[in-house]
Amino acid sequence: MSSMFVVQSYFTGRRGVLIADTPLQAQNTNHARRIAERLALQKTLVIAFSRSGNPKTGEYDEARLIAAYGEVPDDVLAMPRA
Repeated sequence: MSSMFVVQSYFTGRRGVLIADTPLQAQNTNHARRIAERLALQKTLVIAFSRSGNPKTGEYDEARLIAAYGEVPDDVLAMPRA
């Protein structure tokens, strides 16, 4: 089983709709947190999370929240913590 660390940022589009940027892959939890902190200075919402699983089968555990910045939705805050 392997872990992946992802940082997903969003910006506000027309009419206040959140639009996702291209997700960034991080090396580990601390790297994901540092990337998220930097992006949070420019983006409306930034979420860093990890997932563990088997890339060959595509089976992954539930995402675990590392950090979230900005206008964070309640369902993101309810995620299990990394």
